[in-house]
Amino acid sequence: MKRKTILKIVVDIGMTVMLLFLMTYELIGAAAHEWLGVGMFVLFITHHILNRKWSQCVFKGRYTLFRIWQTTLVIGILLTMVGSMYSGVILSEHALSFLPIKGGRAFAREVHMISAYWGFVLMSLHLGLHWSMMMGMAKRLVKELPTAGKRLLRGSAALIAGYGIYAFIQREIGQYMLLRNHFAFFDFEEPLIFFLADYMAVMALFVCVSHYFSKGLRYIIQTRKTK
Repeated sequence: MKRKTILKIVVDIGMTVMLLFLMTYELIGAAAHEWLGVGMFVLFITHHILNRKWSQCVFKGRYTLFRIWQTTLVIGILLTMVGSMYSGVILSEHALSFLPIKGGRAFAREVHMISAYWGFVLMSLHLGLHWSMMMGMAKRLVKELPTAGKRLLRGSAALIAGYGIYAFIQREIGQYMLLRNHFAFFDFEEPLIFFLADYMAVMALFVCVSHYFSKGLRYIIQTRKTK
């Protein structure tokens, strides 16, 4: 495996882990949240530098259904990242407190919330775009599983995604995405691992949705080609 490919994988894993911990906010403290946000921004820029060839080809070539879906997600993620960074700078009381910025905190708080929760969902969907590729890499490292093993993994994935639906509703993520709740509520008596487990399940849900939706788009494209 090439060094650049390994670096891409490390950056993507880092972004995924940071994304999950960023959603914990008050459970890890405001200072830790802000520094994680700075780290996320650095990895986001690094990710785009490593994948700059894709960006250079945005206005080139034909747009298939899958490419439209992929590009829409990328644009959405970019917008949420810009919103998160803009609002994060204004709201910062630790990592960027030295900046002479005053006012606009109420609006910034709303922008930060909607950007954070939409960003979480969109990044999870984006991860699903590349799930087949990641599974392909895993197959190179692990011997071919027997049929029973494959069924067990698929069944486990279905159960986790199913629980993700419950967690999505229970954690009121949709309410935050639509700004029906203007403040995020946290149970400080809840173990952090339980919170992370729920958000991992929600992430798995959207990874599955995107993975199978993308497979459907590719199937449609392939069917059209054969006609």
